[in-house]
Amino acid sequence: MIRHLLFVPVFFVCAAASAWAQSAPANAASAAIGRTTAATAEYTIGPEDVLDISVWKNPELSRKVPVRPDGRVSLPLINDIQAAGLTPSELREQLAKRLAEFVPSAEVSVIVSEVQSLKVAVVGAVKTPGRFMLKSPATVLECIALAQGLTEFAGRDRIVVLRQNGNSTTRIPFNYSKIADGNGQDNFFVRPGDIIVVP
Repeated sequence: MIRHLLFVPVFFVCAAASAWAQSAPANAASAAIGRTTAATAEYTIGPEDVLDISVWKNPELSRKVPVRPDGRVSLPLINDIQAAGLTPSELREQLAKRLAEFVPSAEVSVIVSEVQSLKVAVVGAVKTPGRFMLKSPATVLECIALAQGLTEFAGRDRIVVLRQNGNSTTRIPFNYSKIADGNGQDNFFVRPGDIIVVP
């Protein structure tokens, strides 16, 4: 009888350990997928990017064009069209629709040949403050690293990311100390035009 009573708690401990072991990899895999999705989402075109736009069998309509500061590009027949804020796939669809009047079933390709819009600024108590060009998605920590790191007297707990949203500016707190301690602060991705202020 005693052996049976001892078996019950041991069984539940083993079962709980087994369930945790199965759920932990699943949770880790889910988190990894989330990070991968965020980092590999299709690129959004921005001002100053250079686009290689080709219309199959219509070289006279094909152009290598910069995106103007107002976010638009100019092309034959369709004149100006909004490009900034769209992905290459979305812009391709818009171009095909606009060209349909002149070129039925137009086969259009859009390639971002030069990434010039991923710019962020890091100012304040960093070793080399300035404006930095990014070639791929980057986090706040990576941008601080581009500025050669924090100075000795930097306010690590009071860093702010300034993000322009139309006519308003959003202030996003960033606590460097919590990142270093693994204490809940999200090392989020910056967006083009963000300004990282280190007091």
